Amino acid sequence: MRLVSVATLMATVRLLTAGALIIGACAAVARASDLDVSVVDRDGKPVPNVAVYAVPLGEASGGSAATATATMNQIDVQFHPHILIVQQGTAVSFPNTDTIAHHVYSFSDPQQFDLAIYKGDLHPPVTFDRPGLVTLGCNIHDNMLGYILVVETDMFGKTNNVGQATLPLNRSGEFKVRIWSPRIRDRSDSLSRTVTLSGGRDQVLRFSLESKLRPPRDSDSGALAWSDY
Repeated sequence: MRLVSVATLMATVRLLTAGALIIGACAAVARASDLDVSVVDRDGKPVPNVAVYAVPLGEASGGSAATATATMNQIDVQFHPHILIVQQGTAVSFPNTDTIAHHVYSFSDPQQFDLAIYKGDLHPPVTFDRPGLVTLGCNIHDNMLGYILVVETDMFGKTNNVGQATLPLNRSGEFKVRIWSPRIRDRSDSLSRTVTLSGGRDQVLRFSLESKLRPPRDSDSGALAWSDY
């Protein structure tokens, strides 16, 4: 039986330890950061269905999503979801799940289009190449209102029922984090924050709104008319 010297054993241990440290460091660098965003109203209550997105600063954004697709459905004479967030370059389908016909259109500058009266999934998807807010309507049912927010980043989400959204950030650096909802009345300059993320460290960001919210579209009373949004 061949004996191994103490010096050889110690060298082996040091080599293995160094390798483990390197692997651990690489894992830490490779780990993406999470940005946890919460939105509350002036009474401290959570605000759901708020769009949240993070745009990298000092470098190219997430660019266009050449192969991305999304769906804006029509169910019970409403757009579903009410707010859809997509990356610039996404192709959006507009299926009509209702048993009655709809005529979907938008006059918004980022993407004007007109899908004439139809049922089912008759029309081809619409590609949203320019960033900005696109307001949707129906030429037959004036109460139908929806939004597509086209963003220049692949890091976005919406707050849940407890007013929280988690954005997995796929790179370190400085980001401009913005929120949007048709219910929010606050000044636009108060709806964005700059944060710096690095080393796989998570960060928490809280937006506290100051102005009274507009009522939700599905409110039984007090909801604004289509033209007010």
